[in-house]
Amino acid sequence: MTRLGAPRIGRTLCALLAGSALSACAIFAAPDARDAGITAEVSARLSQYPELQAPNSLDVQTLHQVVYLRGLMATPFQISLASSVAAEVSGVRRVENLIGLEDAK
Repeated sequence: MTRLGAPRIGRTLCALLAGSALSACAIFAAPDARDAGITAEVSARLSQYPELQAPNSLDVQTLHQVVYLRGLMATPFQISLASSVAAEVSGVRRVENLIGLEDAK
């Protein structure tokens, strides 16, 4: 390869990388305007259930009206309850329950 070919390859590679980055931005669009309100409402409703509070840990996030529940619970019943409560909130399209079961000691 000659020295003249290197800048052309460099420009081509930069153009490809820039195009890839721009298309990735289109796939990961900004959160829906309703997401913050849904997260707040789900969190408020979950806080009404003493059995879901400490020592359990629970994180609620919403993206495009899909609620993601993450954390650890002591029993399968608590995991199911958290998912059911979240699903009842207006505007929730789906609940992704990623809650794990704490190790029994």
